[in-house]
Amino acid sequence: MNKIQTKTLRNATKRVESYKPGSLKYILYKIRTTPTAMIGTCFIIGLFIFSFISPYVLKNNYLTINFKLQNATPSLEHIFGCDEIGRDIFSRVIYGARYTMSIGIFTTGIACVLGGMLGAVAGYFGGYTDNIIMRILDVFQSFPGILLSIAISAALGPGFWKIIFALGISSIPGYARMMRASIMRIRDSEYIEAEQSINCPTYKIILKHIIPNAMSPLIVQAAMGIATAGLAASALSFLGFGIQAPTPEWGSMLSSARNYIRDYPHLCILPGMFIMATVVSYNMIGDTVRDALDPKLKD
Repeated sequence: MNKIQTKTLRNATKRVESYKPGSLKYILYKIRTTPTAMIGTCFIIGLFIFSFISPYVLKNNYLTINFKLQNATPSLEHIFGCDEIGRDIFSRVIYGARYTMSIGIFTTGIACVLGGMLGAVAGYFGGYTDNIIMRILDVFQSFPGILLSIAISAALGPGFWKIIFALGISSIPGYARMMRASIMRIRDSEYIEAEQSINCPTYKIILKHIIPNAMSPLIVQAAMGIATAGLAASALSFLGFGIQAPTPEWGSMLSSARNYIRDYPHLCILPGMFIMATVVSYNMIGDTVRDALDPKLKD
């Protein structure tokens, strides 16, 4: 190995060692150096960007109806074929990615923020405050998540933001419990007692000292939860409680195509493959984030 290679390797080693374990740089480094995470990241980012520019770059519009092409099989003109009323499936799948992926991200964000706040308050104060918050969350958690989401969606009606609200509310208890457990592990630490001894306001202790040090488990759960939320959104749309036709959401596409699955299986297979690929991609990213934040799994 020559001097230039040795110097390059030494600089790279120092740069990696300078990453603080658990920091954003370290997480990004782990994603860049993990092939499965990079594949998942490239797929998610590429699909998300393409879904927004698809109406301007794709030849076939996702709303154009051509009854002469009903249930057409894949061809050079329509690489995924056409649906039951002659709309191009490829353009609809790509355009519909924005809904399934956005719902997963927004749902997880709402559940993470609200659940994290409730869990932080319950874990820090304890006592009656903890009992009241956790018993209320127990009521929500006593219902299966998908059943509670269906009930909320049925009450509010279908719609993009309504399905986000329904899924977000049903996901709050899990994030709250995770944050509460993390808070209870660190609330009696010496640096917290030092802040209390100088009469630091309680809200500053929670926001500036406790929550940042208890976020790692919540970030891991959020990274894995995006896939679950996106899958739940497709399930609600499939059942008729989510985004409605003619909007090309993947779940609603599967719902409208299920009557033709025996004769024209490509109507169901192709949207289903994109749901599977998206969920797997999010899970691969989530696994890498978990490895980066879990001290027991560090290199």
